Formats: sequence, structure tokens, C-alpha cells
Amino acid sequence: MLAALGALGIEYERIEIDPAFGDTADFCREYGYPVPECGNTILIASRSEPRQFAACVVRADTRLDVNRRVRKLMGVRKASFASAEDTVTHTGMAIGGVTAFALPEGLPIYVDAAVFDLDRVILGSGVRSSKIAVAPDALRRVPGVEVVEGLAVAGA
Repeated sequence: MLAALGALGIEYERIEIDPAFGDTADFCREYGYPVPECGNTILIASRSEPRQFAACVVRADTRLDVNRRVRKLMGVRKASFASAEDTVTHTGMAIGGVTAFALPEGLPIYVDAAVFDLDRVILGSGVRSSKIAVAPDALRRVPGVEVVEGLAVAGA
């Protein structure tokens, strides 16, 4: 994942953590980072065959609008959070470490426009043992990223 950041010319700060605190809420509580400075990269799956997947990046203090916004973006009738098994299979990363910077080519990546209101965003690094802090505009460098107004709603 760090190679992907380098290839995109993205400056970042790596934050080493205990893997037990890889989930955002646990990370913030343990290390004292504010939840509103963090983001989550979440894999969404269609419920019907053929299965489709998309990754969404939202602020950790918001809630992804899966049933309305994401479902329509994916062009599917029903969608839900991907299982942990599907997440590992389709991203190569464990929940708590998923990052938009190293996703497989061709996977749609939707980023909530509210992420760009932050000075920096702390995201997964591809593994549960670290996080990365980047300027939100770094997400615009990722091939296939689409910035979406209203991808998430207030309240986590």
C-alpha cells in the first residue's frame, strides 16, 4: 500500500498502532484522535447475482447511505455492507485496515464530498497495525475515484 502512495506522489504520515485497535472507534478511543478527523473505507456488495462491489470513503462521524445513495450509484436493487470474508477476498485487506489507496483496479470508489472539508483525514493503511494521515485531496489522485455529494448522512 505504501508503494501505491509513492506511485501517486502522495505525502502521508504513518501512525503505528496495536492491531487490536484497528477499528476506527477503538483507534480514536485508545490513541486520542478525534473521530471527525478519521475516515472509513467500506466495501459494499449487491445482494443479487451477478454480485457487484464498490468501495466508499466517508467521514467516521457520518453514516454511509447504502440503501439510497450507494445502491443507486451501483445501479442495483439492493445493496449491503460486504461481509468480512468478501472484504478480504475483494480488497486483499482486513476490516479495520481497508484503504482506498490500494484497491483492485476497476473497483468503483465513491468518496463523500464531506471528506474534503477536513484539513487531513486518517484512513486505514491496508493493515490493522497502522493508519495513514493524508490531505483529503490525495484521494482525488486515486484512479477511478468519484466524489459524491450526500454519500453519507450526519451521525455515525
